[in-house]
Amino acid sequence: MQRREFLGVAAGAAGALALAGCESPPPPIEGGFTGIDVARGHAMRDGALKSSQPATVKRTRVVIAGGGVAGLGAARALRLAGIDDFTLLELEDAAGGNARGGSVNGIACPLGAHYLPVPGDDAREVQDLLEELGLRRRVAGRWEYDEVTLCHSPQERLFFRGEWQDGLLPVHGVGEPTLAQYRQFAQRIDALQHAAHFAIPTLKVAVTPELLALDALTFAGWLDSEGFSDAQLRWYLDYCCRDDYGAGIAQVSAWAGIHYFASRHGFHAPGDPTGSVNDASPERDGILTWPEGNGWLTKQLARPLGERLRTGQVVTRIAEVRGGVEVDAWDAATKSLVRWQAERCIVALPVFIAARVVENPPEVLKTAAAHVRYAPWLVANVHLRGPLADRAGAAPSWDNVIYGTRGLGYVDARHQSLDPTPRGTVLSWYRPLGPSGYDTADGRKLLLERPWTGWRDELLAELSVPHPDLPSLATRIDITRYGHAMSIPRPGLLAQIGPQRTAPDGAHRGSVVAGRLSFAHADWSGYSIFEEAFTRGHVAGTGVAGVAA
Repeated sequence: MQRREFLGVAAGAAGALALAGCESPPPPIEGGFTGIDVARGHAMRDGALKSSQPATVKRTRVVIAGGGVAGLGAARALRLAGIDDFTLLELEDAAGGNARGGSVNGIACPLGAHYLPVPGDDAREVQDLLEELGLRRRVAGRWEYDEVTLCHSPQERLFFRGEWQDGLLPVHGVGEPTLAQYRQFAQRIDALQHAAHFAIPTLKVAVTPELLALDALTFAGWLDSEGFSDAQLRWYLDYCCRDDYGAGIAQVSAWAGIHYFASRHGFHAPGDPTGSVNDASPERDGILTWPEGNGWLTKQLARPLGERLRTGQVVTRIAEVRGGVEVDAWDAATKSLVRWQAERCIVALPVFIAARVVENPPEVLKTAAAHVRYAPWLVANVHLRGPLADRAGAAPSWDNVIYGTRGLGYVDARHQSLDPTPRGTVLSWYRPLGPSGYDTADGRKLLLERPWTGWRDELLAELSVPHPDLPSLATRIDITRYGHAMSIPRPGLLAQIGPQRTAPDGAHRGSVVAGRLSFAHADWSGYSIFEEAFTRGHVAGTGVAGVAA
């Protein structure tokens, strides 16, 4: 019996036994908010942490402000270049930004980003990192990735019209007109892939007139102009945009919507022999994932830093001064202001924060901050005391999506386990709150004002559609909120930040540099994924090391 069949049979049997028994009502579901210190960040925003005189002055060669993926990538680049005299300042109590991991009742789970696609050759910096971590190696002249880390089969499924189907593109019971639009869209993406260079990371691509023309339109507007009106196709494309960008097809640019497919695996209609999202090989290109999501990667990046990584540090001021830079940070542990004096600073902060804390911000930063808008985001980790009963159709998968819902479905933290025995697990439910056809209100306000029980009720209502027994099996729900989770690639954003994002100086090629400040964050790419953030951090760190050598 194959693993897929075993999981389906065992889960169904276990669920049937549970439903057949006469059990007492389950205890109430515990839970609350975790992972992000909202008050700490808002204290910085409101100016409550500023002080005219620091309690302590310290010196280091380079300060990295921000310990997300970009800041960690910059720290690694400095280490590889032989520069050990640096300090990384991170606001939260752990580095990693929106790629951190946690646990619920002892089971590891993601607090944010949960996978990394196998990187293409444009992302050589990411390839090198994976090789360093032992996840990529050359065997008989070919590159191979760690089988344990590659997402195990079955990878993804969709609950559509009352049953589970393989893949996320709706196919169950759809008519020929829908299938025809799938094929037409696949052909259009293929043509665009050949006509323009779409790549990850974007800093490897010139901003051409063809890309700017797509950047000027909404994805929905482009779909209208191309005659793509099918409801199932548009639902799938909207889901993809909400998944990667936090907002729907009416808000993101056509460049972003097309880039989602053209920069990676393309789009394959059902029956396409080149490899489909729904045919005999239903899963997407290979992806790497861990029970704690990309938190595994950020832990590996943070581990060598030791005392150079300082958490609980709220950066309140970055200023160029005579002969160097000053960086003021509020230390949450000592409740005091520390001033760091350094030769250079890598500003690995979101651009809206960088624009607030950098004194006399350069025009390139002001321009970026004026045009970048953010999608709020919520991740809820649900601990289950036992396995779920399952509906008909495709077997339990790593990624499980429910058609037509506000959330993006859930991933199973135990899917990568080599022990297939059904048992308790943690499901990570993703809920974007950026503007879309599902959400038009102020998502950030809703995120901060709604009590955790409100999110609990929405989650239970959504996931109970395919899993009626989920409320009786849930014991705890931990919710992580991101008020500014990711930048939204809206129409015109590429035109505004694209031409300014690279410096002519060869030592800084790919960096955004102003004086002694080097800016490194996924915001400079217009959207938030690991490859963009890490590469920008690596390039900034390499550039600073070249100047400091």
